[in-house]
Amino acid sequence: MLRSVQDLEGFAIRATDGTIGHVRDLYFDDKTWAVRYLVVETGSWLSSRKVLISPIAIGHPDWKARVLPVSITQQQVRNSPDIDTDKPVSRQHEMLYLGYYGYPYYWTGGGLWGQGACPGTMPPGPGGVGSDAQADAVCDDGQQGDPHLRSGNALVTYHIEASDGGMGHVQGLLFDPETWAIRYLIVDTSNWWLGHQVLIAPQWIQNVSWPDATVSVGLTQQAVKDAPPYDSTAPLLRNDEVRLYKHHGRASYWADEQAPAKAPRRARVPRHKAYSGKPTTV
Repeated sequence: MLRSVQDLEGFAIRATDGTIGHVRDLYFDDKTWAVRYLVVETGSWLSSRKVLISPIAIGHPDWKARVLPVSITQQQVRNSPDIDTDKPVSRQHEMLYLGYYGYPYYWTGGGLWGQGACPGTMPPGPGGVGSDAQADAVCDDGQQGDPHLRSGNALVTYHIEASDGGMGHVQGLLFDPETWAIRYLIVDTSNWWLGHQVLIAPQWIQNVSWPDATVSVGLTQQAVKDAPPYDSTAPLLRNDEVRLYKHHGRASYWADEQAPAKAPRRARVPRHKAYSGKPTTV
């Protein structure tokens, strides 16, 4: 079931030996729209230092108790590399952070997380296949900060522009707690249509102007107005998503995820060799 990113704010991060702190923000990748880090305020035990926690370390959330268990210790957090969460996080800083915890680089491979879809499917150890080449490729611009990591809090209140004019602002985000992929922007259209909230998938976004705080989508105002409304008080069911995607005539994100992998084709033995009376090799 999809969850609201905003609901994560205030969640306790529980290490194997005690509480680390509470979630205050997150960084997401604006290319893949996946949550890469939670920004956690540690509180008095670590001089209210803000630290990054990767979904790679997060176990099964306790939604009722508002707790995220993590497979690290308080001492590991205490000794972790300092990262100024008020400034852009460079790829070099990420490499230092991931190397410290022994995590693989999420940007290697063709999946959302390395070669897989979930952070828990990544192989142990820093880097992974092709990591050295990947590291060399990003070091040139690493000093200026990674422009693809964005604050979730900053995105809220961004203006939404349809193909024919404005239609509202970002009120929140819905994400998949298994893959940590952001599936929808929750858009408040009350300035145009009173009390109307709708969902916009990241795949429908044409451009995000970070300096202008504007998100442009390839939909018309009328298409958005006629779309199934979003009810934040009720769980979003797959049938609701199907209706939304059918309304906009878009391919669903879960179709590719559920498509079975094709088995490799076996080499076929030519018929004239099959009856030669000699052993054949496939």
